[in-house]
Amino acid sequence: MRRLLPLLLLATVARAESFDLIIRRASLIDGTGTPAYSGDLAIRGDRIAAVGQLPAGATAVTEIDAAGRVVAPGFIDVHTHSEDIAELPVAENFLRMGVTTIVTGNCGGSKLNVAEFFADIVKTKVALNVATLIGHNTVRGQVMGGSFARPPTAGELAKMVSLVDQAMQDGAVGLSTGLLYLPGTFAKTDEIVALAKAAAAHDGIYASHMRQENAQIRDALDEVVTIAREAKIRAEVSHIKLSGPTAWGRAAEILAYLDGLRAQGLGLTHDQYVYTASSTGIGANLIDARFREGGVQRYRERLADPVEKAKMVADMKDFIAKGKRGDYAYAVVANFKADPRLNGKTIAQAAKLLRGADTLDDQIETILDLEARGGAQGVFHGMSEADLKVFLAHPLTMIASDAAPRKFNDAVPHPRGYGNNARVLGRYVRDQKVLTLEDAVRKMTSLPAKTFRLRDRGELRPGAIADVVIFDPATVSDPSTYDDPHHYAVGFSDVLVNGVPVIRAAQLTGARPGTPVRLK
Repeated sequence: MRRLLPLLLLATVARAESFDLIIRRASLIDGTGTPAYSGDLAIRGDRIAAVGQLPAGATAVTEIDAAGRVVAPGFIDVHTHSEDIAELPVAENFLRMGVTTIVTGNCGGSKLNVAEFFADIVKTKVALNVATLIGHNTVRGQVMGGSFARPPTAGELAKMVSLVDQAMQDGAVGLSTGLLYLPGTFAKTDEIVALAKAAAAHDGIYASHMRQENAQIRDALDEVVTIAREAKIRAEVSHIKLSGPTAWGRAAEILAYLDGLRAQGLGLTHDQYVYTASSTGIGANLIDARFREGGVQRYRERLADPVEKAKMVADMKDFIAKGKRGDYAYAVVANFKADPRLNGKTIAQAAKLLRGADTLDDQIETILDLEARGGAQGVFHGMSEADLKVFLAHPLTMIASDAAPRKFNDAVPHPRGYGNNARVLGRYVRDQKVLTLEDAVRKMTSLPAKTFRLRDRGELRPGAIADVVIFDPATVSDPSTYDDPHHYAVGFSDVLVNGVPVIRAAQLTGARPGTPVRLK
């Protein structure tokens, strides 16, 4: 037996020495929040095979020297709007900031047929991994057609529950709501509870763009809590923020409220992008839903009615007065297909261009006209940097872009789609030290993986899926700005998805090894 033992040991070592890829001399940050340490990482197939000190003489088909750089799990962005991922399958803006897995279907909008969505991803071959939520607005619109400003009938609600259940069976990770948007804004809490129960039955999560993120945020949070309790479901507050001057300074209060609920046993988390401007449709954000109910044609009819239009104008002036904003100059046109000249212009500048004056009345007329001509995407400056930092520092805040795959040089979109993760690592870790590097990585990796039940992702450990990023903590940054957004993040030299390099030595490889990620 003694003579056989050395032979067995040699065979074991020989098997351990053969890998597909080895990353050498790295500063390893494993995603759990534990301190970085020096070592190597080995990959075999789509899995991490070894982390730390490899056996002497270990070799691989490909080796990467990561001296002076950080090796971390690929980042997981839990709040994206990537239903068109099959049309922009490389999603370079995400890859360039280290994102290897995205969760789409947020804010109530998703593909209705999750099975077909995933089949398209497999057929197209995408560069990163894709999970999806099932959107409440999508389901409500499918079942209730154009009649939104009412509760569903019992039969309609049953159909909606069935659609959510089917989506969950097909692999959706949960239910999302966008209660600012049509048609979800007209839904009552009990309707959402019924759908959330269907998601909870599959261990899904409830992710909500709440009704308000302004001075009425506590009321909106109370609704999230009611849904979480009654449906017995984990809840995620999407892009947590305090919008408008009347809400500023309350971040600590809001977090203390949520922490108190967590202490009672509720599963509550939140995600955040690290910019003080938001982005959504100009009409959705600035024109009350009751004036937009019924679709574009119905809106145009109301606009042509002097009485109805007067109500719209009065409501918009009241909104400005209560918000203490002065006018609509805080809103910027990001993408107006009917007249691209307006892209990048504030509403005040757009009014001056279109109407020759930028009074509040002219600004309101401009907003109403943009919506009538097909609507526009906007960027809205309205948050406090101090609040942002308080939210960011909380241990249960995940980093998420609220962005989509970007078509380079198209319009003037929010810079978060190019720089969100890099901005955290550069501005808030290296420069301002709001977070440690290890905790920032945790918020981008293991925390979202555990929260959204993305198994075997988000950590550097043997057996985990080999989604891996290599970046230089001294140079990582986000050159994308509000005025000039089309710049990829810098500092990421290598990105691996499912063990395959998609970025190597800062260049796209052309590989598209991404896969659907289903709730398991």
